[in-house]
Amino acid sequence: MNLEAVIFDWAGTTVDHGSLAPVRAIRELFSRHGITLSDSDARRDMGIFKQDHIRRILALPHIAKQWPGKEPNEREVEALFAEFIPLQMDVLEEYSRLILGAGRVAENLRARGWKIGSTTGYTRPMLDLLLRSAAEQGYRPDFSLCPDDVGGGRPKPWMCMRVALEFGLSAAAAAVKIGDTPSDIEEGLNAGMWTIGVAVTGNEIGLSAQEFAALPDDEREERVDEARVNLTSAGAHYVIDSVTFCEPVLEEIDARLAAGERP
Repeated sequence: MNLEAVIFDWAGTTVDHGSLAPVRAIRELFSRHGITLSDSDARRDMGIFKQDHIRRILALPHIAKQWPGKEPNEREVEALFAEFIPLQMDVLEEYSRLILGAGRVAENLRARGWKIGSTTGYTRPMLDLLLRSAAEQGYRPDFSLCPDDVGGGRPKPWMCMRVALEFGLSAAAAAVKIGDTPSDIEEGLNAGMWTIGVAVTGNEIGLSAQEFAALPDDEREERVDEARVNLTSAGAHYVIDSVTFCEPVLEEIDARLAAGERP
């Protein structure tokens, strides 16, 4: 068996260095209801379907205590999600720039004969906006899915499994899932795939390229180490700084598959 496909995440992996768009929208959402959401609370469950993300934030005890009136229920989760959608759409294009090197890497992988898939925690309209913007910048996955398409988001494996079916892969193990959150890693593992975590450009550090470059050297190293530990603890087979470093790792996975290893 050899490697046949690579499945990328979006925010923090291929676009939006630091995964800033979802944090900006979700903090604005809660601010409108009198709750100041910390960056860590906003990022804690990043990568999952946004309605599930809102539900998990509301379940945090210190957030539930701040909720006006009685403890939030499922009706309020649905109302917040409906309110969140236009907030996210309003800022998404601003944060849709490709992460440096992502388009070139995807074309290199395609030239090797590997199919390119993508999955996200965004809704279909949000994904369609990103697909249009990415195409203008030269990045065109062969097949892209969101939770709306399969009836459930991360850490469920349905998006990755649907990609595998669409591509007609010989086995789920012939694909690699690449993403910047623990939920990305869990999604890939639950689908029976190899996984690569992305440390620097994603949610675990949560900074734009300029902000990250401006950090003192010791703080930068400390934050990268912490991000790597978090993604490794989630089960990632490998962790890289950005997608620009994925090709040698994919070659190693290809060789391991050819030698009979499985994830």
